[in-house]
Amino acid sequence: MGAAGSKLEKALGEQFPEGERYFGLENFGNTCYCNSVLQALYFCVPFREQLLEYYASNKSAGDAEDNLLTCLADLFSQISSQKKKTGVIAPKRFVQRVKKQNELFRSYMHQDAHEFLNFLLNELVDILEKESKASKASPETSSSSEKTANGARTSPANGVKEEPLVTWVHKNFQGILTNETRCLRCETVTAREETFLDLSLDIEQNSSITSCLKNFSSTETLNAEDKFFCDKCCSLQEAQKRMKIKKLPHILVIHLKRFKYIEQLGVQEALLPGLLLSAVVVHVGSGPNHGHYVSLVKSHSHWLFFDDENVEMIDESAVQTFFGPPRVL
Repeated sequence: MGAAGSKLEKALGEQFPEGERYFGLENFGNTCYCNSVLQALYFCVPFREQLLEYYASNKSAGDAEDNLLTCLADLFSQISSQKKKTGVIAPKRFVQRVKKQNELFRSYMHQDAHEFLNFLLNELVDILEKESKASKASPETSSSSEKTANGARTSPANGVKEEPLVTWVHKNFQGILTNETRCLRCETVTAREETFLDLSLDIEQNSSITSCLKNFSSTETLNAEDKFFCDKCCSLQEAQKRMKIKKLPHILVIHLKRFKYIEQLGVQEALLPGLLLSAVVVHVGSGPNHGHYVSLVKSHSHWLFFDDENVEMIDESAVQTFFGPPRVL
């Protein structure tokens, strides 16, 4: 990192806690989408701490299966245990596992950071759920509970179904939406809850995050070929539909749809009251099929810019400049 690295290390020594590490990640040809997401996740402190806790409790198992979770935990452990505060690490083992797991990321074409984040979080959840099921199926636990027909477990003492498994990934990133549909004939409201790990928001002209979220929850009319089948009316009826956020997650991931056909897009101005911006993954380029990803991370009241191997401190006033001008397709 040269002179810039020395300057950064001096600043880090003066303004940051001793235990923090700020390492660039080597790019293997087209892996900026991966590196930028990894940096954002590393500086989600609750997620990092729980992942390292998982690593510490599982590293003693020498015959443990090598999967995306163990590779990610090993990478975060490598970074956090470095003697120096700055430097560069090659996430080779993790990237190889990603490509082995999902053929979408095997080519050298431009990849989508949002798709990668979704794949990674869902894969981590699947691994943790499988490990939990395997643990419950062990001889020590199989005698204390029985499976119902739908796969849920019950306690033989009272026959009460166990709640669905909530992993530490869920506890960090999972929120709850309520999908409401109101029949315009009988006024019956049908509500269905669903979980989410991130929200994809349309960007309106000169809008803020707050207004984008309000637009996300706006009412939509279902008519013509899109009529709603009302169970009470027993027929297709015109209806009003809206999606409400019932419960925000501890760490809210927002995907801003910056690329749109025809429509002019606006730059974001503000966050929801009460929410603190901690990391941004930014696509730099004129179209969705090519360009470069970087990440901006807030750590201990300071902003840092991560561009693969390069790490720099930046002023908070400069953060918005990385969003770039509006893009129209």
